Amino acid sequence: MDTKLFARIGAGAFVAVALTMTALQLREERKVPLPEVVTVAEPEGDPLAATLRDCGARGEQALESPVCRAAWAEKRRRFLGTAGKPGGAVAATEKASEAPEPAEPFSFESQPAKDH
Repeated sequence: MDTKLFARIGAGAFVAVALTMTALQLREERKVPLPEVVTVAEPEGDPLAATLRDCGARGEQALESPVCRAAWAEKRRRFLGTAGKPGGAVAATEKASEAPEPAEPFSFESQPAKDH
């Protein structure tokens, strides 16, 4: 027999199987997925969560609020696990205005080449 005939029979069989599988897949009823439920556990009695929600609702006004800055600093301290006493963020924001000016920024001026 001719090899072209085998190739045509094979291609026809492949198309027939693909069409049959597609028809069977379309006949099945789709399962209704369950809605995804996300539960966030917040410890009760922690005023920081309420303060953070209020600051988030204030939008850009919260950037200038010392209360919001202190709440964000406390949240960072808890998340990162940095050393320090709780409530130290308020003192840090109050002392930020008293901090000395930073040193002059680094400049990329040309320096003389070193002789080797």
